[in-house]
Amino acid sequence: MNVIESIAAHIYAYCTDFVINTANLLGLSYYEINAMIFCIIWPLLTLWLLWLNGYQYIANRSSMIKSR
Repeated sequence: MNVIESIAAHIYAYCTDFVINTANLLGLSYYEINAMIFCIIWPLLTLWLLWLNGYQYIANRSSMIKSR
């Protein structure tokens, strides 16, 4: 279990450092960039992936119907 906790701690530290460095490069605070990621970018990415999944489902279904 200590290995998993160690890996999780390293991933958390890396992600936090990435957000802090990104905030510094863009001239924003940590909280502002965090809000942009989790309140804007992540939901938009989720909606886009859901749309893409639906599009591929419809495309695959229509190609299977044509092949019959």
